Amino acid sequence: MQSTVDIELDLCGLTCPLPLLKTKQSLNKLLAGQVVKVIATDPGSERDFQIFMQQSGNHLLDFEKEEGKFFYWIQKA
Repeated sequence: MQSTVDIELDLCGLTCPLPLLKTKQSLNKLLAGQVVKVIATDPGSERDFQIFMQQSGNHLLDFEKEEGKFFYWIQKA
């Protein structure tokens, strides 16, 4: 992902609901159009983030899985 990242969160080792909760808190600090990159290891985060994107109106710019890690690039709506 080549987009500019305004905040990067390393949430590895945290389990549900903490990755989503900490991401929401960070998004609240951003302006519309800014991007947060999230790195998580909780497999449940994939489902949680998909549902959150549908409900919040924020945009999932990119998603990658690599060696047990989940990477999300989320743009605040």
